[in-house]
Amino acid sequence: MPDAERTGVFDALREATQRLAATSDTARLDAELLMAHALDCSRSDLLLRHMTDEVPEGFAALVERRATREPIAYILGYQEFYGLDFTVTPDVLIPRGDSETIVRAALDAAPDAKRVLDLGTGSGALLLAVLSELGQAKGTGIDASPGAIAVASANAANLGLADRAEMRLGDWTRRGWADDLGRFDLVLANPPYVEDDAALEPDVRDHEPASALFSGPEGLDDYRVIIPQLPELLIETGVAVLEIGATQASEVSEIAREHGFTATAHKDLGGRDRALVLRLTLGKGESSS
Repeated sequence: MPDAERTGVFDALREATQRLAATSDTARLDAELLMAHALDCSRSDLLLRHMTDEVPEGFAALVERRATREPIAYILGYQEFYGLDFTVTPDVLIPRGDSETIVRAALDAAPDAKRVLDLGTGSGALLLAVLSELGQAKGTGIDASPGAIAVASANAANLGLADRAEMRLGDWTRRGWADDLGRFDLVLANPPYVEDDAALEPDVRDHEPASALFSGPEGLDDYRVIIPQLPELLIETGVAVLEIGATQASEVSEIAREHGFTATAHKDLGGRDRALVLRLTLGKGESSS
C-alpha cells in the first residue's frame, strides 16, 4: 500500500523513527517495540495487523522517554535473557546477551550442580537461567539492594522457580554475611567491574544503578573481595564462574591464582573474554589461561 494511503500507526512509527534517530542506532526497532507495548500486542502482530490502527494514547510519551536515552527495557519493564522474560526496573542492571556466556560456561563446568549461589543477583537472570536447566538444583541469590531482591523474587515466581530459588539481602563486603549459607557446587557472580572513570553511554551511565557498575579505579575492587571468600563457599570440587570485563581476564586470573584457583577464560559471541571459570587447585583442575 502506498505511503499516501497509510494512516495512524504507520505514520506515527515513521515520525517516531525520525525523532529517535539522533539518539539511537536502532531507532526503527525502538519505535516498533514502543508501539507494540502501547497497543499491548507483540511486535509481529503490530507489523501484520495494526499498521493502520489509530495511534494509542501514551505512545508519544514513550517515545519521549526513549529520546532522553532511557533504556527500552526499563520503559517496557522486561528484557529477554536466555530465552526467558525477566522483569527489570532501574533497581537492577538490564541482562545482556553477552552474559549468557556465564550461563553456558556454568552449565558446562558444573552440569550436576545441586546447590547454586549467585552473588549480586540483580534481576536474578543468571541464577534463574541456570536453575531452568538444572532441574534438581536449588539456588540462593544474594544482593545488597532491597529493590533488586524484590525484582529477583518476582522473576523467580513468574518463571515458576520460587520453590527452588531463595533471594536474600547480603553484602559481601560485610563481616558474617555468609555465615549461614553453607557450601555450594556452583557459585555465579556478575559483580561491579567498570572502572570508576570509564566513559559509558548515557543509556547506561544515567539510568542503570551505579552500585552495580563501578568497582574502583581498575574495576577490580569487588573481585579482590569476592575471590578470597570463595574457598569457604565452595565444596572441594566446586566451580565459580565470574563475569569479567573484556580486558580483565589476566588481572582477575592472577587474583584467583593468589587464592588457590586455576582460571579458564571463556569468550562471548563477539570473541571477547567474558566468563572466568575458577576451580580450586587439586592437581586435576582445568589448566589456567
